[in-house]
Amino acid sequence: MEKSLARYIWKNTRLQQLWILAVVAASMIPYFLSFDLPKQIVNGPIQGDGFEGPGATQKFMHIAYDIPLIGHVEFFQGVELNRFQMLMALSLVFLALVVLNGLFKFYINTYKGRLGERMLRRIRFELIDRVLRFPPAHFKRVKSAEIATMIKDEVEPMGGFTGDAFVSPALLGGQAITALAFIIVQNFWLGMIAAGIVGVQAVVIPRMRKRLLELGRQRQLTARELSGRVGEIVEGIGTIHGNDTSNLERADIAWRLGRIFSIRYDLYQWKFLVKFINNFLAQVTPFLFYAIGGYLALQGRLDIGQLVAVISAYKDLPGPLKELIDWDQMRQDVQVKYQQVYEQFNVEPLIDSRIQELATAPVGTLTSALVVTNLTLSDDSGARLVDHVSVEIKPNETVAIVGPNGSGAEAFAEALGRMIWPDSGRITIDGRDLLELPESITGRRISYASADTFFFHGTLASNLLYGLKHAPMIDAVYDEKEAQEYKWHSAEAVKAGNPTLDLNSDWVDYKAAGANGPDDLLKAIRPVLDAVQISQDILDLALRSNVNTDVHVAVSDHVVALRASLRDRLRDEGLDGIVVPFDFDAYNAQATVGENLLFGTMKRPLMTNRRLAAHPYFQQLFRETGLSTDLYAMGLEIAENAVELFHDLPPDHPFFQQLTFMTADDIPTYQALLQKLQSRRFEDATPEERSAIIRLSFAYIEPRHRFGLLTNELMDKIVSARKQFHAHIPADLAELIERYDAERFTPSASLMDNVLFGRIAYQQADASDRIRAIMGELFDALDLYDDVLSIGLEFDVGSGGKRLTMVQRQKLNLARALLKRSDYFVFNRPLSALDQRVQDQITRNIIEDLHKEGQRPAIIWVLSNARLAEMFDRILLFDRGGLAEAGNYPELSEKNGMFKELLS
Repeated sequence: MEKSLARYIWKNTRLQQLWILAVVAASMIPYFLSFDLPKQIVNGPIQGDGFEGPGATQKFMHIAYDIPLIGHVEFFQGVELNRFQMLMALSLVFLALVVLNGLFKFYINTYKGRLGERMLRRIRFELIDRVLRFPPAHFKRVKSAEIATMIKDEVEPMGGFTGDAFVSPALLGGQAITALAFIIVQNFWLGMIAAGIVGVQAVVIPRMRKRLLELGRQRQLTARELSGRVGEIVEGIGTIHGNDTSNLERADIAWRLGRIFSIRYDLYQWKFLVKFINNFLAQVTPFLFYAIGGYLALQGRLDIGQLVAVISAYKDLPGPLKELIDWDQMRQDVQVKYQQVYEQFNVEPLIDSRIQELATAPVGTLTSALVVTNLTLSDDSGARLVDHVSVEIKPNETVAIVGPNGSGAEAFAEALGRMIWPDSGRITIDGRDLLELPESITGRRISYASADTFFFHGTLASNLLYGLKHAPMIDAVYDEKEAQEYKWHSAEAVKAGNPTLDLNSDWVDYKAAGANGPDDLLKAIRPVLDAVQISQDILDLALRSNVNTDVHVAVSDHVVALRASLRDRLRDEGLDGIVVPFDFDAYNAQATVGENLLFGTMKRPLMTNRRLAAHPYFQQLFRETGLSTDLYAMGLEIAENAVELFHDLPPDHPFFQQLTFMTADDIPTYQALLQKLQSRRFEDATPEERSAIIRLSFAYIEPRHRFGLLTNELMDKIVSARKQFHAHIPADLAELIERYDAERFTPSASLMDNVLFGRIAYQQADASDRIRAIMGELFDALDLYDDVLSIGLEFDVGSGGKRLTMVQRQKLNLARALLKRSDYFVFNRPLSALDQRVQDQITRNIIEDLHKEGQRPAIIWVLSNARLAEMFDRILLFDRGGLAEAGNYPELSEKNGMFKELLS
């Protein structure tokens, strides 16, 4: 990595810098002419110099030069103009020069901006590229938030400086020298005064700003450390809550913020002191010009035109000079930042870039043995994890690795998966060091999975298929406009040193997964999902999800048939009462009061409970039907019963799980509200109080809560109000509320609700599990299982996969590794979160599934249960970092050794 920012910029942008410097040089000509023109206007047409006689004229734009060896050459004779015409002509030339200088500045600034953005893009990409090539051990010593902050924020000024690195000193310095030279030409002594002040500013101000640079460096470091600390708090929030250390973290953050405040306050004080001195020096010069220049003009040693031109020229001198001083400060500041970036990202040894080169061609199978020779591994503290282990693992061989925690078995598996680099010794395949093999080979032909999981924010499918996205496999299809845009982006990527890989292409290697394309991919991966027992989890996610009818047409088209099949199946099994179907003419006792009243679903987020309650039509319906007073009275009784039953219970009591209308935190609020409303009628309560009470009744379910509040009369009244609601519903509400229809799919409802078209009876034990099992069989019978599974695969796993349980994450991680159908599988206790029985079953499934139809990849598995080693060809027993025993199951189980002790 280049240590000097200036050299880095010049190396990558020298051709562009040379071009813009040439433009800057050209811009100095009209810039100088704009200084001289005011003098010509004042002395010529305004004061009459050269127009002494009546009708006198002068030549305008007379262009002639005395050229050595050639003599006098006249390029243009000029145009004869009188005094007024000359005034107008010179004024128009002045205006033209102003426009021309402005256009030069516009072009230069635009070019600088584009150049800076390209360089910023290049720097960020190269830093991320280096992160992808960091050795694995380095990630244990850095905080991800600090790295992200440096790439996102701290390199931002470097992009802006790129355009100014060479152009600004040339442009600003050229403008300042041009103005200063013009002043000297007009009057030597005034020029010397201006030069003296400029010299003081150029020497004193940069020296004073060294303190600013140091404070800026401290501010950058403390801000980065704060970012890293905040990242730690977010990642370790469970540990903080579990150990009651939130106030310790508050104290730590407050101290850090205080430190940043102190640095920034000193920075502001020093910054404005420097600004005050700089402004003072800039304003002293005009005072001297007015005093000394005026004195010289009074003596006749300086004409008025020259004095006006000098003052006008000096007016343009402080600006470039100040900006030049600011540029020097920015240069030093950015160099300090770049030095910090250099120190943070100049990590050795980096992974060779050739190891990560793109490979679009299929990679051949690994047919050679994995040979481990004298392998030694250590942790960051230097403690030995594995000590001089040598072993050979043949292709198609299954090897069980067993040993107690800390025995070195896990570290050995990590080395095989390239998660740890050896201190000494080698791991080779066909004589080639594992670390020197391209990732296009190891990342496709060797699969590694451990208990540690990480998933990127996105769908479950995108994370499941992540191990198959090695290179663009199918080009994206663009229309003409999109193709032009893509071409432009590609050209810009090349100029910024970025790759032109198209993210919109299809990157999934379907053949590697055993599929021909996206259409049959699900059939190829379903055996893997079944093997790791995650299919039911994905099915449950699908049942809780809404269905995109434009994508999953088959499911939405068959939902009516599914409802009928479900009813028939329940009747055949004598489970008619397990689901109470929706009936527009009857009250569904298993649904909430609100669901019964609405008899449909709202299109969220366009419509919510709060918006519906505030709608004039809904409020009018409540008034006309009298439901307001009925549900208010019902809500009061619910509040009284809940407060009486639960006010003495702790917030974490399991009884609160039965309350759908109130939380433990709401109990004190409603307790106070009941005391306030005890002797007040419905009309006396405020709208907010009525809403708070009526809200309780909307979530009430009689079979679940059993307060005995729903009478037949009230249920009939709710059904009647429901009919009235839908009979006269306004168009704006009708668009946002989908009424239940037994013959139609409801997109705004979940798949489970669509198939049930009713509610599960609360009195039935394990009803939900039984329904899910039956639904799974029905999906299979109607050939819809894969379609439903694809709905579940669209589930958003959240940041780091945290919307999934730990068990689901480990299953998904294992499935992702299996999908690659590699030659070597390394499993490092990948299912530690599961109970032993399920671990054993999944292990057997994988061994049986991977070794069928002539396929027999090598499997290396660090087992939690030593008894499962019976399924493997060979067993490696680790103890205290060494290979204690090796052999097959019959040999080691009969031998009175350590393995026999693990079995007992």
